[in-house]
Amino acid sequence: MEESTYREAVRSALREEMLRDPNVILLGESITGYGGSYAVTKGLVQEFGPHRVMETPIAEAGIVGFAVGAAMGGLRPVAELMTVNFALLALDQIVNSAAKFHFMFGGQWSVPMVVRTVSGFGQLGATHSQTFEGWFAHVPGLKVVMPATPADAKGLLLAAMRDPDPVMFIEHSLLYSTRGPMPDDPETVVPIGRARIARAGSDVTVVAYSRMLLQALQAAEVLEREDGCQVEVIDLRTLRPVDYPTVTQSIQRTHRVVVCGEDWRTGGFGASLLAELQDRCFDDLDAPIARVAMADVPLPYARNLERALIPSSEQVVQAVRGIL
Repeated sequence: MEESTYREAVRSALREEMLRDPNVILLGESITGYGGSYAVTKGLVQEFGPHRVMETPIAEAGIVGFAVGAAMGGLRPVAELMTVNFALLALDQIVNSAAKFHFMFGGQWSVPMVVRTVSGFGQLGATHSQTFEGWFAHVPGLKVVMPATPADAKGLLLAAMRDPDPVMFIEHSLLYSTRGPMPDDPETVVPIGRARIARAGSDVTVVAYSRMLLQALQAAEVLEREDGCQVEVIDLRTLRPVDYPTVTQSIQRTHRVVVCGEDWRTGGFGASLLAELQDRCFDDLDAPIARVAMADVPLPYARNLERALIPSSEQVVQAVRGIL
């Protein structure tokens, strides 16, 4: 099994699916030259040509609107938005068009499209360091995916491009250079809606996704070394639909749970997940559900202030110790 970076895994999925399915097209800002903000699509226009890797104006509503029409017309577009912050400009197209048409037309139309976008931070300022996965996970008709590893980034993107429904595929800017094993089979597809037990344990369940999975795994190592605590870490991978059976079965074994995410504490995806787990697992819990989340303030530009607000592995350790 070879190693790959997260960036290479996403590019590999795009390339392989474009080779397999001539209906797959890419569109977005700066994707033909530099390869997008994070160089993911670099080199694809030279291989597939400008009719399948299309440069667009700086107009997110137009990018997603074009993708919706193309999907309804029989293509399988992958629309790249530079960051999830810019998805605000395309909310109507995502929420009121892509997510609704299958239902509104009684199943006569499908919208098989992917919106690839990037969450994260790193001295990007308050308007470029937001995470809106909870907003999209709130909307029926959308699927929301946030992979944490190169293998899942590739496998889930392949699944998203083959899905009959619109998929929000949210990558994390700080994961692009991370490395991990890639399956030898290039056709390894990871099913949407299935979580993964990233680390087995018996004392407490930690539920995480995207970059917070790495923080949770680091915290689990510290807790085992310093406290002798066996932490079970679950990587959600998909935020809509959530694989509740995998999570609830883990809680039935450990009887304690910490929910981790980088969204704001108030109204975030973690708040919804916590409420649902409380309903499903109340009789199995030996302690209140703990949560690690972003503070309810816009993220500052200054590095020291940014670091003070971002959820960390140390906060996960504290949360676990608090419920033990």
